[in-house]
Amino acid sequence: MRVNGVVEKLDVEPWVSLLDALRDHLGLTGPKKGCDQGACGACTVIAGGVRINACLALAVQYAGKEITTIEGIAQGEDLHPMQAAFIRHDGFQCGYCTSGQICSAVAMLAEHAAGMPSAVTGTPAGHDAGLSDEEIRERMSGNLCRCGAYNGIVDAIKDVAGQEAR
Repeated sequence: MRVNGVVEKLDVEPWVSLLDALRDHLGLTGPKKGCDQGACGACTVIAGGVRINACLALAVQYAGKEITTIEGIAQGEDLHPMQAAFIRHDGFQCGYCTSGQICSAVAMLAEHAAGMPSAVTGTPAGHDAGLSDEEIRERMSGNLCRCGAYNGIVDAIKDVAGQEAR
């Protein structure tokens, strides 16, 4: 598989999760093992442009696929706009969920830009309903923050969405 732009060859058992392959075999500890049941989103990575819970995916399913973790979001020393926005808007407290939140937010903005509807908009794909706080919260509902930094997270996403619209 290609992880953060680098081709990685892994020899893992077929039952090894993508999360365990990333953390234990490649040393990428950004994706966190939170609930290990797909409920918290701390393990969120971007696979082929789509956000997934790495704890629920088998590594073998992603042979030959592109995986981006939080370690691959920045461009060298330059933070991704979402990372910088999380810092500006205090979108984290303890930081445990932050890597999953950022990966999810980056992919969520791409989903929205592609016209994917949500439970809030209820509109057909291709109709831009904007990104209200309610819309962002719905689209990010698979990522939990036990510290309650949700207001900062929403503000960071709105900030980046505004930058992309300019």
